[in-house]
Amino acid sequence: MTEPIGLPAPPAAGETALRPGTFDGTCVLVTGGGTGLGKAIASEFARLGAAIVIASRKDEHLDAGRAAMEALQASVATAVCDIRDADSVAGAFDAAEQAFGLPGVLVNNAAANFPVPAEDMSPNAWRTVIDITLNGTYLCAREFARRHLTAGTPGSIINVGASYAWTGGPGFAHSAAAKAGVKNLTESLAVEWGPYGIQVNGLVPGLFPHEDMTDDIKGNLDRTSDKDSAQPAMRVGQRQELGWAATFLASPYGRFISGHTLVVDGANWQRRSLTNPPVVTVRDQMGKGPFTPDA
Repeated sequence: MTEPIGLPAPPAAGETALRPGTFDGTCVLVTGGGTGLGKAIASEFARLGAAIVIASRKDEHLDAGRAAMEALQASVATAVCDIRDADSVAGAFDAAEQAFGLPGVLVNNAAANFPVPAEDMSPNAWRTVIDITLNGTYLCAREFARRHLTAGTPGSIINVGASYAWTGGPGFAHSAAAKAGVKNLTESLAVEWGPYGIQVNGLVPGLFPHEDMTDDIKGNLDRTSDKDSAQPAMRVGQRQELGWAATFLASPYGRFISGHTLVVDGANWQRRSLTNPPVVTVRDQMGKGPFTPDA
């Protein structure tokens, strides 16, 4: 019997999948680009010559993003931005244009998420996640497109999604619904804006452990004894692999790809068992007791 060997390891961090200078002269705006996977995506664009604009609500995230880009000797600017507010989004684009010119690439990475049984979720929690993840993605894409339509220039939008846009996400009903909206929005906008030279794609990450993961995600991973063997690829992703996928989608070599959502997870979201294990409720998985309406 052949032993599982998994998918090969990627090239080392710092290698580039595209030719050096692919994004010379291009401004790339990344929402939520100061931490985690947003920072990893921004880093790969920076390695290829892009000028980076990090947009975030939090000063500490802006500072972290700036430091990471400067360490790569990339041109970088930051903009305080609440993507739920159209005026704030316009202000971030104004800052980007003032620093480097109209962004040629927009990466809609910022999102909100936390685990909660649907019956425990407050109306405000639902609205907040939808507002940031779906409405914020739309408002940023809209601002990007309006400026390119006015200028008559092409551009590329990458919307970071999640695989439970297809499958549903027990414990994450708010985020799963929002990400399903983002996937559908990606497909709609690709058709509407394609005639004007604007491509719109989605990018879905699998498991890419990083230092900026939220406590709930860290807790879930801590309960998994061997994260590599839990993946069909027999390993988790390396952050640069997600960045390489993003840079390819927005590169001159991916211009005919539009309306597509690329899943980068080693086939994990497509995994099915031949026999199903016993069902464990979301409440039990989260260590919660029986539902009480006044809790």
